[in-house]
Amino acid sequence: MKIVVGMTGASGAIYGYSLIRTLHELNMDTYVIATSMAEKVLKFECGVSIDELKKYATVLSNQNLFAPVASGSFKTDGMVIVPCSMNSLGAMANGVGDTLLSRTASVMMKEKRKLIVVPRETPLHLIHLENMTRLARAGADIMPASPGFYHHPTEIWELVNFMNARVLDALGIEHELMARWGEKTLE
Repeated sequence: MKIVVGMTGASGAIYGYSLIRTLHELNMDTYVIATSMAEKVLKFECGVSIDELKKYATVLSNQNLFAPVASGSFKTDGMVIVPCSMNSLGAMANGVGDTLLSRTASVMMKEKRKLIVVPRETPLHLIHLENMTRLARAGADIMPASPGFYHHPTEIWELVNFMNARVLDALGIEHELMARWGEKTLE
């Protein structure tokens, strides 16, 4: 499968970083688009530079509108934007395609491909909610970074894996990131 991962400047870079590494481990052909703020947040929160992601994926410049993923004729299986800032979400909801990230998201919607948006913001005001509704009506899946706790997590990576497991499920990608409800005894 070919998966595009977009990362924006919202807090929660660990979600995107972990997803990219997981997709690599699952032998997925992964393309990464990071905004300039995403690069800063990734470095600040995870101590990881954008260049380090090149071990796990093809990293594309957010300014390169000539990149293959900017075209509907380039076949991909879906895109995940994680974490997604309200700024990037607003641009996508309003059809602004002036960056590779927002253009690629627009391509996913027009081609009826899977687009998963993982906002990491709270609290939300009415405009945020309306923008999420617009994206959902256009076919995007909105998956707020809201991990569950029924698996009794004790470490951050367990919370991150919970969210990434939900994203992989939505993409139809098999994984073993977490115990599923009802499959194993959860203590």
